[in-house]
Amino acid sequence: MGNNTPTLDAVDPEAGSAASAVADADSNTESARAGKATVQATGVAGSVTGGPRGAAARIADLRRSGRPERRPARGRRPRLPGEGPRTRLVRAGLVAPAGLAVIVLGAFPLVFILLAAFSRSSLGRPFQEFVGGDNVTSALTNDDVIGSLIRSVGYALAVAVLSVVFGVIVALALAGAVRAGSLVRTLLLLPLITPPVVVGILWKLIFSPSGGLIDTLLRTFGYRGEPLSILANPDLALAGVGIADIWEWTPLIALLVFAALLGRDPEVSEAAALDGAHGWRLFREITLPAIAATIAAAFLVRLVLAFKVFDLIYVMTSGGPGQATTMPAYQIYQAALQHSDVGQAAALTLILAVVITVITTPIILISRRFGND
Repeated sequence: MGNNTPTLDAVDPEAGSAASAVADADSNTESARAGKATVQATGVAGSVTGGPRGAAARIADLRRSGRPERRPARGRRPRLPGEGPRTRLVRAGLVAPAGLAVIVLGAFPLVFILLAAFSRSSLGRPFQEFVGGDNVTSALTNDDVIGSLIRSVGYALAVAVLSVVFGVIVALALAGAVRAGSLVRTLLLLPLITPPVVVGILWKLIFSPSGGLIDTLLRTFGYRGEPLSILANPDLALAGVGIADIWEWTPLIALLVFAALLGRDPEVSEAAALDGAHGWRLFREITLPAIAATIAAAFLVRLVLAFKVFDLIYVMTSGGPGQATTMPAYQIYQAALQHSDVGQAAALTLILAVVITVITTPIILISRRFGND
């Protein structure tokens, strides 16, 4: 039997057209939603995996696993493959010796000095009685201590400046003759590898008024006056120690600056030379800015070494004549080992540390500025 039921179009053509339009609209809406969802899923996954093909694989993996993607917490680094409690324990074991060395060699002496500075202590019996700031007050009211601090500041600044100036000159001379400078660079190491005590004895013999090198040269050129005793003269003794100090540490500055000169881009200097920059102008506008950070760091190191000078003074002058060459480091030695007053020596150490910090802080800031530039 045939189906004789009339269709909606046959009964009412206008109603049939409206129904068809509604069905088409619903179909288009569902297609748009599905396409939008596909584009969003593809875009999100693509941003994670780097492309549409990787996005599909990522979405499939997440659907199969049935769990959301895990992201590392903010502020934490992602865990590496194979990293676990055992790995962290091994790392801690490798770092522990270095940390222990820092504590033993750094923190323990600092704590000991702080405790000794505020107590009555001797070599055999430290920390006998808490005395507060009496040791520090006694040191700051001592004219010899104040004089040695002022003397140390002037000495350190002068010696550091001269060492840097001579070191830069030597480094420039070596850079200008790299091929012929290998032997000279080797000879520059001799003062550095010579023990400071030997350096002091050497220069004490050079300054000796009877048969010393300087006295012999003066006699050779016709000098017939009294023997020149530099280390016995209160006005010249500190200068004599400074000459020995400069001779000992200038090679270090020269090698540091020479390494910085070798690290420059030679094309910059060649281009400046083509533009007419030569000699002092080339050094001032091209070379000096390139090595300024190294010079500042070398000056800082040299300044700290000059504040700590002890060996040369002990060997050459023993702080004399009078108090002409007495430095804080030598006074610390006298207080601790000659007078067995560890508390006074610790107080002097703290005061010297504060003075060095105040003097070196601006230099550190300047060095960082050159490094950032």
